[in-house]
Amino acid sequence: RMEARPAAQGRRGTGLVALLAMLLPVCCRAVPEPIRYSIPEELGRGSLVGPLTKDLGLSPAELPARKLRIVSGDEKQYFTLGEDNANLRVNERIDRESICGAVSPCVLNFEAVVENPFNLFLVSVTIEDINDNAPQFDREFVPIEMIESTPPGARFLLGSGRDSDIGANSLQNYQLAPNPLFSLVVRESTDGTKQPELVLEKSLDREKQRNHHLVLTAVDGGDPVRSGTIQIKINVIDANDNTPVFTKELYKVRLLENLPEGSLAFQVKATDVDEGTNAEITYSFSDIANSAHTLFTLDSRTGDVKLTGPLDYEEEKHYEATVEGKDGGGLSTHAKVHIDILDVNDNAPALSLLPILNPIPEDSMPSTVVAVINVRDRDSGDNGEVTCNIDSDLPFKLERTSQNTYKLIIASALDREKDTAYNVTITAKDRGSPSLSSRATLVLEVSDVNDNAPVFEEASYSACVSENNAVGKALVRVQARDPDAGANGRVSYWLAGGSEGAAPLVSVDARSGAVYAQRSLDYEQCREFSVAVRAQDGGQPARSSTATVRVFVLDVNDNAPRVLWPAAAAAAGEVPAPAPFEVVPRSAEAGYLVAKVVAVDADAGRNAWLSYELVQAAEPALFRMGLHSGEVRTARAVSERDAAKQRLVAVVKDHGQPALSATATLQVVLAESLQEALPELSERAAGAEAAAELQFYLVLALALLSALFVLSVALAVAARLRGAGPPAVLRCLGAQRFSVTGTAFPADFCEGTLPYSYNLCVAPGRAVTDATWLPPLLPSLAA
Repeated sequence: RMEARPAAQGRRGTGLVALLAMLLPVCCRAVPEPIRYSIPEELGRGSLVGPLTKDLGLSPAELPARKLRIVSGDEKQYFTLGEDNANLRVNERIDRESICGAVSPCVLNFEAVVENPFNLFLVSVTIEDINDNAPQFDREFVPIEMIESTPPGARFLLGSGRDSDIGANSLQNYQLAPNPLFSLVVRESTDGTKQPELVLEKSLDREKQRNHHLVLTAVDGGDPVRSGTIQIKINVIDANDNTPVFTKELYKVRLLENLPEGSLAFQVKATDVDEGTNAEITYSFSDIANSAHTLFTLDSRTGDVKLTGPLDYEEEKHYEATVEGKDGGGLSTHAKVHIDILDVNDNAPALSLLPILNPIPEDSMPSTVVAVINVRDRDSGDNGEVTCNIDSDLPFKLERTSQNTYKLIIASALDREKDTAYNVTITAKDRGSPSLSSRATLVLEVSDVNDNAPVFEEASYSACVSENNAVGKALVRVQARDPDAGANGRVSYWLAGGSEGAAPLVSVDARSGAVYAQRSLDYEQCREFSVAVRAQDGGQPARSSTATVRVFVLDVNDNAPRVLWPAAAAAAGEVPAPAPFEVVPRSAEAGYLVAKVVAVDADAGRNAWLSYELVQAAEPALFRMGLHSGEVRTARAVSERDAAKQRLVAVVKDHGQPALSATATLQVVLAESLQEALPELSERAAGAEAAAELQFYLVLALALLSALFVLSVALAVAARLRGAGPPAVLRCLGAQRFSVTGTAFPADFCEGTLPYSYNLCVAPGRAVTDATWLPPLLPSLAA
């Protein structure tokens, strides 16, 4: 069986090569002719077969890039590339007989694969036979029983010799040692085998010699000649003049390889016209190979041949045997048996995978070869015809390059961000009935290419920070994601501009994307600003995107109210300014507008909401102050008992947390007329300024008053002369100097922190109840 199996493989390989030669021009495009070599068998490992790279047209310079490889579907790798990667050499000892048996020529086929660009070449190596096997027989001796009455000319079949070599090296002839009673005849059968037969030349005489010993020699045609011998032992018995006769000279049997053990394979039958023991026939195998002897057993009584072992079409397709029928008198006859094994689809296809490109760059073009698949099926006919396919939802497809070889190529664009790897299952299925299949899985990884820019989680970010923040305070953290891998997906952050003057205010951490304040912010100087942050990956070339960060500065109550009127106190080291001086007639009623404190606050919101309150007054019950307007009015009518000079201290507070405040001081003089107030003014000015300055201002005040008085008299006289009534400028001195409908305010009045615009007409002896107020002129005159 071990010898027959390689022979079957060789015959099948020869048939596949012939079929491939016929189909390649029809199915394939531009398939090159096979590269052929011829070597003798039994060469040692490393022996040179041929200059493969030269015959492929490859130069030594391009060998590293082309990556020449050998793809063989056989279980053994008989050939390999040498250390120079240029010459084809023997990988292990090749025994032609174990590979091809009796098949001639013995051809080993394989494929040579090169890359960049991909190409596949067929290589054919013919193994030439050498005379390394001597003829041999299956047995050491042949026993022959001859009846003494056997007539001369009778022939006796002898055991055939076997020689594993082929051609001239195979068994060529038989020789018999010289003997006067016997001669040798070699008969050639229809299948070409030579069968030796022993011929009786003279009658035997059992009484003279009961046993004869002969030597049969089988010789081949090699150089030197090899031979093998077998002993022939002849036993002479008494006469039995009829030999058995088989029903057929040649039994042809066809058996399925899946026939169960113990089944009846076939039956032989012989008859003998003698009677008694001379007609009792026993059956035996006279010539059968060891591989067949272990599979078949012959019932010596009935001639039934049963199966005693498993049949395998792939190991042995044909068996031959010779059956001997011998009667009780010692006469025998022989019949040839030819047993053909029929193939059954009992072998699934075998797959071998050769990855070419793994991992695969995701920007690889379609039709790029990623793997070579070799498929073999040991069955024959439709049972050994195999097709391969893969799942249709994968971005790959199979293309057939030869009868047993496929290439796996890219069918559509790859995207590592969607699929990082593919499990490609190749299914090989034969055309047997029932069909058999096998699968092999190839894991293909996809390598990353920088084809994605970072994407921010938000298009714009907002951050709120209170003013007077600490330097280095984290405002917001931007985050961008890049689906690429490695350096292509490693994101760093940079400032990429923004609103005017915003760049020095913040910085961004390149790794985390955290935005930090570079300095303390002031709401009063900058209430909001924006910066652009760029996210950039580490690919080559790099990809980037930007996002806007808007920073809103929140107000903190860090500004105290500032008093615009009356003037604030002088700073340290400066000459203090005198407190404003207000004149209130003693005839003033409750609600008389004395003055208005005007203040502003640089903060915003509640931090800029101001409230006013009197905190110090000589007569607390005489004056009141508007909580939100800052107006100081009389709380009751002025009496004679009230002191002529009143000092009022008002505090202005905002609504921040904590609240900040400022104070304002008012000097009020109670007098019916300007003349009565002058002493108070003079006294106040004397205490505040030098004597020379006081005299200057007094003279100036008297001059202004005199001029006003003369102008008023002149206008009054002119008006009377014309009879048109008093002029408009003097109407404020009449009975209706003020509106009787209530307090009057100008159109631009706004209760709050902004100063008023005042107009005032004053007449001696009359109280002012409601008026729109202007900071009085008298303090200036007094100053």
